[in-house]
Amino acid sequence: MRFPKLPRSIRQLSSYVLALALGVVLTVSTLQVLPSQAEPAPQVTGGDTPQLIAQRQSPATAAIGTSSFVTAAVNRVGSAVVRIDTERTITRRVDPFMEDPFFRRFFGDGFSQQVPSEQLRGLGSGFIIDKSGLVMTNAHVVDKADKVTVRLKDGRTFEGKVQGIDEVTDLAVVKINAGNDLPVAPLGSSTNVQVGDWAIAVGNPLGFDNTVTLGIVSTLKRSSAQVGISDKRLDFIQTDAAINPGNSGGPLLNGQGEVIGINTAIRPDAMGIGFAIPIDKAKAIAAQLQRDGKVAHPYLGVQMLTLTPDLAKQNNTDPNSPIQIPEINGVFVMRVVPNSPAASAGIRRGDVILQVDGKAITSAEQLQNVVEDSRLGQVLQVKVQRGNQTQQLSVRTAELQNAS
Repeated sequence: MRFPKLPRSIRQLSSYVLALALGVVLTVSTLQVLPSQAEPAPQVTGGDTPQLIAQRQSPATAAIGTSSFVTAAVNRVGSAVVRIDTERTITRRVDPFMEDPFFRRFFGDGFSQQVPSEQLRGLGSGFIIDKSGLVMTNAHVVDKADKVTVRLKDGRTFEGKVQGIDEVTDLAVVKINAGNDLPVAPLGSSTNVQVGDWAIAVGNPLGFDNTVTLGIVSTLKRSSAQVGISDKRLDFIQTDAAINPGNSGGPLLNGQGEVIGINTAIRPDAMGIGFAIPIDKAKAIAAQLQRDGKVAHPYLGVQMLTLTPDLAKQNNTDPNSPIQIPEINGVFVMRVVPNSPAASAGIRRGDVILQVDGKAITSAEQLQNVVEDSRLGQVLQVKVQRGNQTQQLSVRTAELQNAS
């Protein structure tokens, strides 16, 4: 069957749609019309103006530029993204056998005193947030490092001094002395981020400097418990932009080249999923780290689980279950940390937390956020159900000393 020949304008439109489709697939590649496929150059006459010439150009030629929005976004922030190299010396434990008098009698004291050590090197990313040389990165990138080296995109390297680390939010601030005219990454707002927005990850994955990957925001407020790092207190931005080891601490950008998150929480089993700390949370933490060198987090001292009637019923119908759980919504206390505020207040394993200061609590993440937003030393009125009875307990928060 022969199809009628399409008008020239429709063929042009088809080429334009195809070019756009290819542009989505190729993402960061620059779209250009090849000379062999381009329309003939318009004829210029003496009375032509630039506007008339532009009107005679084909839609494809006029619409496709020489660079993408990704290029513009990366150019805006790229020079402020840095590579962070760390070194750490660890000393291995001496085998107790070497300290045995019988061993030392045959091999001598000098042999047992040779303590082996190992040099560990790490790699991460970061970005400059102030012209004075303040660099934001992940805590796990620089934690326990003996030496921190910050390398700029232009090749300059500087020794970095860690100003503060917060393990709970996996954030750190590093200072370099490089004058007062450093490039600064423009910080956006994570409050305005929506699912489906463009997400551009910049960093040094696997040691490949200045790498850019493109994706979208997959979801918002992905809790640290869902991500699999229960010792953190964060709600992450989830993205399908490729984030690999070495990207940690680098910026996640929106389509305008503003930082909306800090790449982190890389899971080895994640297929096409990455996570970033919202920049609004990072701004607040960074300010405290610059001022105090640490961040004080209140805590209760319970290991907890979100409880639903269905979950409780499954437990109660199991003949091997060691405990019967109320079939209600709340937070089940799996363990109470010894000498913690919860232990001092009388909270017990098996209690179900129902309310805090009169507000209903229906999930572990909600309880964690309520405690995180409280003040150190603040007394919280906690309503718990214990068996068939409810009790009101007063819990005074204390400072969390060890995130793990």
